[in-house]
Amino acid sequence: MDVRTIQLKKTILENNDQDADLLREQLKGDGTYYMNIMSSPGSGKTTTLLGTIKGLQKLGATGEGCSPLKVGVMEADIDSDVDAKTIAEKAGVPSIQLHTGGMCHLDADMSRQGLREIGSKDLDLVFLENVGNLVCPAEFDTGAVKSAVILSIPEGDDKPLKYPLMFQEVDVVLVNKIDAAPAFDFDNERFKANLAACGCDVPVFFISAATGEGMDEWCKWLDAEVRGWLK
Repeated sequence: MDVRTIQLKKTILENNDQDADLLREQLKGDGTYYMNIMSSPGSGKTTTLLGTIKGLQKLGATGEGCSPLKVGVMEADIDSDVDAKTIAEKAGVPSIQLHTGGMCHLDADMSRQGLREIGSKDLDLVFLENVGNLVCPAEFDTGAVKSAVILSIPEGDDKPLKYPLMFQEVDVVLVNKIDAAPAFDFDNERFKANLAACGCDVPVFFISAATGEGMDEWCKWLDAEVRGWLK
């Protein structure tokens, strides 16, 4: 009797990629820009999101004929609702918590469920704060328009070499906690060289979400990306 061998991971990923493309088409029609934020635990994702939302609101209030973007946040974790509460209370924007049931990532269908619950049709920009790790989230297309990775200074400048797929899959890199640089052996130029070595050629922003340093440049880039896509 012949035995069939099925490559489950490949099949799952292919189906998810097709679903992700469909989701992007739906979001384009709805006028919603969806951004996937990935990083290790403790890199400062939530603090960066808070600073980013504040920066985007400031740009909208002072821009030439531009109203502030309507923003929402989906927080993905295995458990707890700490981050969603933080965003809702401190940023004052719609925020929901997504529990993954033990899974270490979100895929396109899980994104679709979350977007439906947050009411994405009424929002210009929805952030996904993905489950914290540099492995699984990189493998699954969430249907996002763009993806970003946040790396903090204490993690070291060698991470692109250790987790190449993550840095190959993103559209922008944020290096957070630059205010802590004097205490760590993190070299900006060496980091850029490591990005290039793994095939990552995207914009890089060195920021401190805590002090605000570098946040203006990042927010201006993102604001332009979102408004350009929404046209």
